Amino acid sequence: MATQDFLVELGTEELPPKALKTLGNAFAQGILQRLEKAGLAYGNHQVFAAPRRLALLVRELETAQPDRDVERKGPAVQAAYDTEGNPTKAAEGFARSCGVTVSDLVTEETDKGAWLVFRSTEKGSATTELLPAMVKASLDELPIPKRMRWGASRVEFVRPVHWLVMLLGTEVVDCEILGLTAGRETRGHRFHHNDVITIENPADYQRLLARNGYVIADFEGRRSTIRQQVEAEARKLSCEAVIDDDLLDEVTALNEWPVALAGRFDDEFLEVPQEALISSMKEHQKYFHVVDGEGNLKPYFITIANIESRDPAQVIAGNEKVIRPRLADAKFFYDNDRKSTLEERRETLKPVVFQSKLGSLYAKTERIARLAAYIASQENGNSDWARRAGELCKSDLVSDMVQEFPELQGIMGQYYGINDGEPEEVCHALNEQYMPRFAGDELPTGLTGCAVAIADKLDTLTGIFGINQPPSGNKDPFALRRATLGILRIIVEKKLNLDLRSLIGVAIEGYAEQGTELPAGESLTETVLDFMLERFRAWYQDEKIPVEVFLSVKALKPSQPYDFDRRVKAIHNFSRMPEALALAAANKRVSNIMAKAGDLVIPDNVDEALLTEEAEKALASALSAKREEVQPLLSERKYSTAMERMASLKDTVDNFFDSVLVNAEDQQVRLNRYALLRQLRDQFLHVADISLLQKS
Repeated sequence: MATQDFLVELGTEELPPKALKTLGNAFAQGILQRLEKAGLAYGNHQVFAAPRRLALLVRELETAQPDRDVERKGPAVQAAYDTEGNPTKAAEGFARSCGVTVSDLVTEETDKGAWLVFRSTEKGSATTELLPAMVKASLDELPIPKRMRWGASRVEFVRPVHWLVMLLGTEVVDCEILGLTAGRETRGHRFHHNDVITIENPADYQRLLARNGYVIADFEGRRSTIRQQVEAEARKLSCEAVIDDDLLDEVTALNEWPVALAGRFDDEFLEVPQEALISSMKEHQKYFHVVDGEGNLKPYFITIANIESRDPAQVIAGNEKVIRPRLADAKFFYDNDRKSTLEERRETLKPVVFQSKLGSLYAKTERIARLAAYIASQENGNSDWARRAGELCKSDLVSDMVQEFPELQGIMGQYYGINDGEPEEVCHALNEQYMPRFAGDELPTGLTGCAVAIADKLDTLTGIFGINQPPSGNKDPFALRRATLGILRIIVEKKLNLDLRSLIGVAIEGYAEQGTELPAGESLTETVLDFMLERFRAWYQDEKIPVEVFLSVKALKPSQPYDFDRRVKAIHNFSRMPEALALAAANKRVSNIMAKAGDLVIPDNVDEALLTEEAEKALASALSAKREEVQPLLSERKYSTAMERMASLKDTVDNFFDSVLVNAEDQQVRLNRYALLRQLRDQFLHVADISLLQKS
C-alpha cells in the first residue's frame, strides 16, 4: 500500500493560552482515532500547538483504505426457494438489499443447514476523500466551552480562523472547512515574518516555520526552550529560577518565538511577604521569580518576550516599569492591612454571608473555634490555641491583600497573626486551615493546624448536609468530596484517634447553639458519616486494595478513620494468606446459617456438656484459646497480627464443617452448635466481616 505524509494546520487569532495544550492534543487525537477507525495505517505523528495555530503531522499515512471482503448471510436455502425451485420473496428481497440478483448469491453449507450468502469485495476509499470529514469532526468535538462568530460569517470557532493547510504528500487535499479553502500557505511570526510561507512537503513544515517564519510550532519543544532559557538567565544572576509547570505551560502558549530576559525590582519591595510578590509577578505579569540557595526571594524576575529585540534593554526597562506599580500596590495593601489586627477584622465578617441558611462567616468562625478546641482536647493538644486560631481563621478574607490576591488567603493570615503577636502555632494554623488544598498536597504540621483544618471542613460538611444540599452527580459546589478526603488524610496520616461520629455531633451542637436549624434532623450524623466513610473507597482503589477488602471493614462502620485504615491494611494482608479463602467461605456459611435461624433464641455461651463430636469439641477449645491469645492484640489495635494468629483456625473450622451436622435433630444440640458458630464469626467481626471477601 502506498503511503504519504499528511499535514493539517489551522491558522487562527491567538488561542486561549490556558487551553492551548489541551486543544492541540484533542485536535490530533480526534483525527488519529478516525484514521484508525477507517483502517488507515500510519507511522509516527507529531502534534503542533502555538498561539496562532493547531497542526498535526502524520508520517507514512496510507493513501487509500485497503479493500475489504464483505459477506452477508441471507435466508436459509429451504426458505429461499419454493417447491418448484423458484426464488421466494425472501430470497429476492435479500438480493435486492445487496444490489444483485438471486443468481449472484452463493450457497453455504453449515452445521445448521444451507444458507444463501452474498460475498463481494468493497474497494477502499481514497484517503483524500476521507480526510476532510475527519478534520472537520475533530474540530467540532474540541473541548471549547463557548464558541464565537466573527464578521458576517455564520462559522463558529474558539477564535477567528484565517488559513488552512492540508497536504497529503505534495498534493493539496481539496476541501473547505470553517469557511476556509485548504491550501499549502501558512503564516510566520506576527512581527518577525508577517508573510506567507509555502509548504511543498509536509515533512518541511516544522523546519520552514522555525527557519523562515520565526515560529517554534512544537509545543513541547518550545516549552523546553523556555525552561532552558529561564534557567540560563537565573544562572547569570547566581540564583535559581522557580519554574511552576502551569505557568510554564501558559507562557509557552503565549509565545511563538520565546526569548528570556531578566529584569530587576527595588529591594524595598522585599519587605512585603514574598508570596504576595510572587503572586503579583506570576498571575499578572507571567514572570518567573528567582531565589537564593535558601529559597529566599531575590529582587529579580525573568520574563519571556515573543520577539528577538535588537535592543533587549528597552524591553527589560519596559517590563521593570510595568512591574513597579504592581509591587507598589502589594506593598500598599500589606502596610495598610497591618494597621488593623485580625481580631478587629473579625467584626467585619458579621455581614459576610457564608451560606444563606447557615449564617455569616463570623458565625462560622465561632463554630470552627468551638469544634477545633474539642478536637485539640481529644488529642491532648492546646485547646486554647485551637480556639483562638478558629476565631481568627477567616479574618484575612476581608483584608485588602486577599481581596486583591484571593490565592493568598491563609498565607496572609499567618503573616498578620505574627504581626499581631499571636502565638506561633496559632499563626501557622491560620495558613494550615486550608490544607490539603489539592490531592497530594502537604498536611498541617502542628496539632493546632490539624484541629482547625478538620473543624473548618467538617463544619461545612455538616451544615450543607444539614440543609439537605449534598453533592449530586458531578455537582459539588462546596467541594465536600475534596473536604472529606482532606479530613481523612489528616486523621490517618497524622495517626489521630478521632471519632467522626463524635465530631459530627459536636459540629451539629455548634449550629444548635447559634439557633441555626438543620432540617436534615436526627439522621444527619449517620448520613454525614456514611458519606465520609464511602470516600475511603476511591482512596483504597488508588492503593490497589480490592474493593471487597474495603467493604468487609465498612460493614462494621468503624467511625475512627485511623482505626478504619489499620483494619483495611490488616484485612488486605490477611486476604493474601492461603487460609483466607476457606475462612471467608466458612464465615459466609455461618452468616447464612444465622440468617436462616430467624427468631430462634441462640444461647450466649456454649454448653460443653452438649458437645458430643470430637470436631466441635476441638473447635470450642481452639476458639477459647484463640480468644485469650488475640484479645490483647485487638485491645492494642494490632489487627494484622491478630488476623495472622486467627488464620490458624482454618483446619479446625474445615474439620468441623466436614464432620459435624450443624442442624442436628435435637434442638438443644442444634442451638448449642449455632452458639459455637456465632462465637467463631464474632471472633472475626472484631476486625471485619471477612465473609465479604468472597467474590461473587
